Amino acid sequence: MAETAVPGARVKVRFAGQDVDGFVVERAAETDHTGRLQPLRRVVSPEPVLAPEVAALSATLARTYAGARSDVLRLAVPPRHATAEKAASAPAPALDVVPPSTWGEVEHADAFLRRLAAGESPRAVWSAAPADDWPAMVADAVAAAYASGRGVLVCVPDRRDVTRVDTALLALVGEGHHVCLTADGGPAARYRDFLAVSRGARRIVVGTRSAAFAPVHDLGLVVIWDDGDDLHAEPRAPYPHTREVLLARAEQQGTAALLGGVARTPEAHQLLATGWAHELATPRDVLRRRVRVEVVPAEDRQVGTRIPRAAYDAIRRGLASGPVLVQTPRAGYAASLACDTCRTPARCTACSGPLVLGGPTVPPHCRWCAHVESAWVCPTCGGRGLRAPVRGEARTAEELGRMFAGTTVRSSSGERVVEQVGASADIVVATVGAEPVAAEGYAAVVVLDTWLTLAREDLRADEEALRRWLNAAALVRPGGHVVAVGDPSHPALQALVRWDPAGFARREVAERAQAHLPPAARIATVTGDIGALDDVLHLLDPPEGTEVLGPVALADEHRVVLRVPRRHGDELSAALGDLQRVRSARKLDPVRVQVDPLSI
Repeated sequence: MAETAVPGARVKVRFAGQDVDGFVVERAAETDHTGRLQPLRRVVSPEPVLAPEVAALSATLARTYAGARSDVLRLAVPPRHATAEKAASAPAPALDVVPPSTWGEVEHADAFLRRLAAGESPRAVWSAAPADDWPAMVADAVAAAYASGRGVLVCVPDRRDVTRVDTALLALVGEGHHVCLTADGGPAARYRDFLAVSRGARRIVVGTRSAAFAPVHDLGLVVIWDDGDDLHAEPRAPYPHTREVLLARAEQQGTAALLGGVARTPEAHQLLATGWAHELATPRDVLRRRVRVEVVPAEDRQVGTRIPRAAYDAIRRGLASGPVLVQTPRAGYAASLACDTCRTPARCTACSGPLVLGGPTVPPHCRWCAHVESAWVCPTCGGRGLRAPVRGEARTAEELGRMFAGTTVRSSSGERVVEQVGASADIVVATVGAEPVAAEGYAAVVVLDTWLTLAREDLRADEEALRRWLNAAALVRPGGHVVAVGDPSHPALQALVRWDPAGFARREVAERAQAHLPPAARIATVTGDIGALDDVLHLLDPPEGTEVLGPVALADEHRVVLRVPRRHGDELSAALGDLQRVRSARKLDPVRVQVDPLSI
């Protein structure tokens, strides 16, 4: 066992009367532990899968997020696959690097890439411009760092983005230099690729949020794309965010960092404000050449036209030269229904749930219990007619098909995502996040129902709305036209017209600082039953000045919100970590602790 129990190896140990999984972190001749030591039961595999830097990272994240280190390690190291472990990992071929060619119009980009190629560690926040080929630009940055003899880690929101970056890297550096870490390939393929990274055979990793823990050898650059996408928030304890994982790695390992996106989060702007990173942006004159954006008011949204004349004209003109994208925030046919006479929301007679319409030829049904309402009568006015104040992508596609007879109308949503469209003059109706990439860019983009996107009751509602609109608008070809239907006076829509995500993020940071909200403050939520929260408030020893908000009732639980200035954030995390350990030792009722959650 002495030969196989190497640092990083999986082992079995006896703990609390049962065999549990563990990792060897370090071997030493002596210990400073004062209690009784247990011998290892056995070595599961001599393969060192827990790298020292990832072990250190797990401790840092457990402290930051007031969680258990074992939970972090569960996210960091994939389950073992014995067959994949027996296979050797082929070394990477020699590299023929092509000089970067996609960053020419971005200010300070040349200096950033030169420093990467020289082995230095610059850090930047990059605002991509409309019509930018961002996967190719990411690949250029990756190649610059890789050519200096260092490894690179790239995290993107979803599999579609992984595929785009994968394609760009294959075109630039060729095969055999990188792996893609996603859950789609199955456990054997994922573990095989993980081992290729762990063994140093591959030093470029592209993946989704779990790839942030990849044990890349000689890590020199970490990249995150679109850090505002909620897919970067881990739904499993201790709920780390990909951005924070990568920033922690950059700090611990002294790497370069690149935070890129069409939009800009307040957290990314805070990195600029503190001097931690520098800005890479496209000059205003280039932006003006790339895209023209206008906002037109809805023409009496309650009784009249959903697609105003200006939006209709933009679609018609766009179809003369290529495809047109229409973004709508809701999927389905009619996402909600109301009385056609008095506008009272239509409710199910069985359970009072909201009625929806699945198609033009089917009766309405309840979204909660699926009860079919074949003869609905309004309880307020007795009317029998129904209208759809909120229309989904299927209904929108149907309406556009009637407006532009003879034009192909394609639909893309979460249930049926269209990956890419060609250059033909089609209308593409897509929900948020399901917008296909057009081979030559869209001639025009129309954003509908912006009021609905802004109506979310959430701290990040405006920020998220602008991010969604910018991501859609950025799919235009150079010189494209973007029309958003909404209130022209709304700050988020004004930022869209100016194409000013930086100014909007600056405004958000200032307003949140005045309101003591993230990123100026650290917020933690504790959720559980009311008795458990009473125990929490009794046992917790928070830092001085902590604001305690609640408990407040949720659907089936209660929640307490804790808030401190950012400078005391580590103290709050430490207090919550101590609380969790005390509660675990006393076997008290469980609670869910989330530090810096995306929404409150």
